[in-house]
Amino acid sequence: MSETMITPAAAVFSDVTLSKAAELAADSYLPLWIGPSGEESSGEAVARHLEATIALLEQDGWIRVYDYNRDWSTGGVDIADDDSMTVKDMLRALLRFVRDESESGTGSGPQRTLSTALRHVGEDGAHGDTDTACVAGYVLDRLIQAHTGSDSARATPWSERQHRTHADITALLAAGARFARTYGPGATAGSAA
Repeated sequence: MSETMITPAAAVFSDVTLSKAAELAADSYLPLWIGPSGEESSGEAVARHLEATIALLEQDGWIRVYDYNRDWSTGGVDIADDDSMTVKDMLRALLRFVRDESESGTGSGPQRTLSTALRHVGEDGAHGDTDTACVAGYVLDRLIQAHTGSDSARATPWSERQHRTHADITALLAAGARFARTYGPGATAGSAA
C-alpha cells in the first residue's frame, strides 16, 4: 500500500512509519490496546473512533490550541461594566449570550483541538467510548514517536506546534486508523502489537 498525501503540506505517515510504530508498541512495557476499563479494544473499534474524529473535525473545525480568553476578550460578554443593569437584566443578557454561543459556536474559527475531538467522540457513544478514545491516543503517540524518532514525543503536543495544519492532523488520524486496522487486535493483516 503506497502513502497518499492529503495535501502537499500535510505530514506524511508512510507504511515504514506504521511498521516502526508497531515495533515501538511491541517493545512498550504498557499494553497499547488496553484502555482504562482494563479491557482490550479491537483495532477496528479504534480505527472507527479515529475516523469519527476526522469527521468531527471536518464538521466543527480544528484549532491548534483553544484560547479560552478569546470569547471574553472580543466583547462577547460586557455586562459587568454596566452599573445601571439590574441583576435580572444581567442574567437575561448572560443567558442570551450562552444560548447564542451554543447555537452558533464561538465564532467563525475552528472549534476543537485534537485531544478535545478524540474525547468528544468517546463521549458520544456512537463511534467510541472512553477506552477507544484512550487507546486512540496511545496509537497516535506511537505514530508520532515513530515519525519523529523521539521516545518522549506525544501526539497532542505535536498537534499544537505553531506550524501544524488541519491537513497534518487529518493525515495523523488517517494513519492511526490504518495502523489500528493493520496491527490492532482482530487484524487480519500485519502482526498484532
